[in-house]
Amino acid sequence: MKANSEEKFQKRRLLTSYFSVVVSITFVLFLVGLLGILLINSKKVADHFKEQIALTLFIKDDARPIDVTQLQKSLQLEKATRQVIFVSKEEAAAQHAQEIGEDFMEYLGYNPLLASIDVYFNAQYVTPDFIADLSTTYAAYSYVGEVYYDQPLLELLSKNIQKISYWLLAAGLAFVVIALLLINSSIRLSIFSKRFVIKTMQLVGAKKSFIRRPFLWSYVQLGLLASLIALALLGAVLWKMQAFFPELELLTNPLAPALVFVLVLVLGISISFLSTFFATQRYLNLNTEAIY
Repeated sequence: MKANSEEKFQKRRLLTSYFSVVVSITFVLFLVGLLGILLINSKKVADHFKEQIALTLFIKDDARPIDVTQLQKSLQLEKATRQVIFVSKEEAAAQHAQEIGEDFMEYLGYNPLLASIDVYFNAQYVTPDFIADLSTTYAAYSYVGEVYYDQPLLELLSKNIQKISYWLLAAGLAFVVIALLLINSSIRLSIFSKRFVIKTMQLVGAKKSFIRRPFLWSYVQLGLLASLIALALLGAVLWKMQAFFPELELLTNPLAPALVFVLVLVLGISISFLSTFFATQRYLNLNTEAIY
C-alpha cells in the first residue's frame, strides 16, 4: 500500500515537472514567434499608420462646384494619392453632432462648418517635406479656406519608424537569448530531480548513451508539444489580427508567417535536445559524492 502511494506520488511529481517544462517552453516560444511576426510585418504596420494621415482641404462656402470637382479629379490623378473623400457641409455637421452627442445647429441656427476634401496618400510618399509642399500649394487656391494635417504625428512617425524597427530587431534577439536561458533552466531543473536515477543507472553499468536516450526522447517530445501549442496560439493571434486589421494584409504573403512558424518549431525542438543533452551529461560526469 505504501509502495503504491509512493509510486503515485512520483508519477504526480513527474507529470508536474513535465507540465512546468511544457508551459515555460510554450510561453517563451509564443513570445518569440509573436515578436518575429511583428518584426516581419513592421513595415506594413508603419505603412498602415502613414496611410491614415490625411491632408484636409477646407473649401470656402463661395467656391464654385466646378472648381471643387476639378480639384478632386486632379487630386485623384496624382500618383501619390491613394484615396480622395469629399465631405459636404451637411455630412460634416452630421459627423460633428454624432461626435459631441447633440445637434449644435439647433441652438446656432446655421451650419458653421465648411465642406472639405480629405486626401490620403500611398505610404512611400508620406513624408513631412512632401505633405508640407502640398499644403503650401493648395493653400494658395482662392477657394481653399484652410489646409490641415497632423504635422506632429507625421514628424513623429518619420523620425521613429526606423528606430522602432531596430528596437524590434534588438528585442527579437534578446528574446531568443532569453528563450535559450529559460528553456535550458526549466529542463535542467526537471532533470535535476532525476539525478539519482541517472547516477544509479551509471553505477550498475549502463552506458552514457543508453542513459541519455530516454531523457532526450522525452524532452524532445515535450519541446515538440510545446512548439505545437505555441504555433496554435500564434495562428489564433494572427487570424484575429487579420480579422481586426484586414488593411494590414498580414496573410497576403503566407511565406513570411510560415518562416516564423518553422523557426519556432526548430527552436523548440533544438533547444530541448541540446539542453537535455548537456544537463544529463553534467550529472553523468559528476562523481557520486558531488551529486549530493
